[in-house]
Amino acid sequence: MVAVMAMGGVAWAEPMSAGPWAALTAPVESAPSSIGSAAAGCLTGAVALPDNTPGLQILRPQRNRVWSHPRTIAFLDQLGRQAQHQGLAPLLVGDLSQPRGGPMAYGHGSHQNGLDVDIWFRLPGKPLAAAERSNPVPVSMVRGRAVDTRHWGARQLKVLELAAASPEVDRIFVNPAIKAAACKTIRGDRAWLGKLRPWWGHDEHFHVRLTCTAGDVNCTPQAAVAAGDGCGAELSSWLVKSTILPDNGRDKPNTRRPDLPSVCANILDRPGAREASVR
Repeated sequence: MVAVMAMGGVAWAEPMSAGPWAALTAPVESAPSSIGSAAAGCLTGAVALPDNTPGLQILRPQRNRVWSHPRTIAFLDQLGRQAQHQGLAPLLVGDLSQPRGGPMAYGHGSHQNGLDVDIWFRLPGKPLAAAERSNPVPVSMVRGRAVDTRHWGARQLKVLELAAASPEVDRIFVNPAIKAAACKTIRGDRAWLGKLRPWWGHDEHFHVRLTCTAGDVNCTPQAAVAAGDGCGAELSSWLVKSTILPDNGRDKPNTRRPDLPSVCANILDRPGAREASVR
């Protein structure tokens, strides 16, 4: 049980550890709501990404991180169909959220309120066998401070463009070298480049974050992306430092203890199936 206390009439929750959230295997069946922020939140009314979604393959299904807000699922369904039409399928889908969102025991500090999803840059051209889906081999698109042209190309850039074109998408986190390559390559309409946000890692996959759902008063939006294509001074400042995470920095146990919205305590404690988290 997570204590929820009132001080001066304001409810607050003790920081909740990631373990209990990772153990939940079933969502809260109620109206969909993204509660709090991507890095300190939870989720009700989550639905799972169907394993047979056209144009997509789910990676590491044993993690049970296939849950999300229905809008995120609808976005992926559309993107998968577009990828099929463009000859880019299957897209490899990494983590979404846990059944009730919340902190994860290892890996991400975000993905907590059902509006985040990772999509791999690797485009295998054919469906992966079950064994490789469970233990997939990532491929970095970056070498040093530039894209690795052995792996990065027009197909990867097209997938990014398709994802960014959706009005549902607030921002997409990519390695700074990938942002720089997109800035250098794209001609004509460059407005969508502003959604590409440089961040550490993200050389093997890109991280899509959707906007808060209209009318969802529980959702905490991120600050708006600045106007423009984002190809100027901010990007240049990233390109002078190391942005590839070391191997021991990937998928490490989470030590973050975010202060979640107080309502998340009730969501965590709702009756439902629980089991040990699987890596």
